[in-house]
Amino acid sequence: MRSYLLGLATVVVLLIGGGFALIWFGYFPMAADAPPPFPMERWAAKHMLNATIAREAPQPPYPFGPSTEDVEVAGANAYMTNCSVCHGSAGSDASNVSKGMYINAPQFAEHGVDDDPEGETYWKIEHGIRFTGMPSFKGALSEETIWQITYFLKRGTSNLPDDIDAIWHQPHGD
Repeated sequence: MRSYLLGLATVVVLLIGGGFALIWFGYFPMAADAPPPFPMERWAAKHMLNATIAREAPQPPYPFGPSTEDVEVAGANAYMTNCSVCHGSAGSDASNVSKGMYINAPQFAEHGVDDDPEGETYWKIEHGIRFTGMPSFKGALSEETIWQITYFLKRGTSNLPDDIDAIWHQPHGD
């Protein structure tokens, strides 16, 4: 039993030491165009993100609501200014910025977030997502502006009122 425990301890120390050596000598890929080095990386990242959002996302009733067309117009304008360069619009293809991201930014003209709870969308905008290109807008945008973007995204990108549709169809800059 003693040799079994010693062998087990040796394996654990070698695994930790090997992992540390990969990091210390720069063998862990850090380039934005490198694929994830371990299959479990995506699973672990998604699991940790979902668990954090479930614990921390705001719950109804939400401030600055309910959503109105004026709120959504303000949200569409704020989205075009702050978000469209990565997440696109109906008026543009994916930008050069979004094409070069390690984790491809979802293009909301194709894959919206209107099925996500508002609290989840708000949390992602406010806090960003670590190890992706999604920045935190906390401190850069007001809480009200983040909620406006959230309500615009919750509406979805089809069957928009004319004033919001005109904003959504503007091209973004690269």
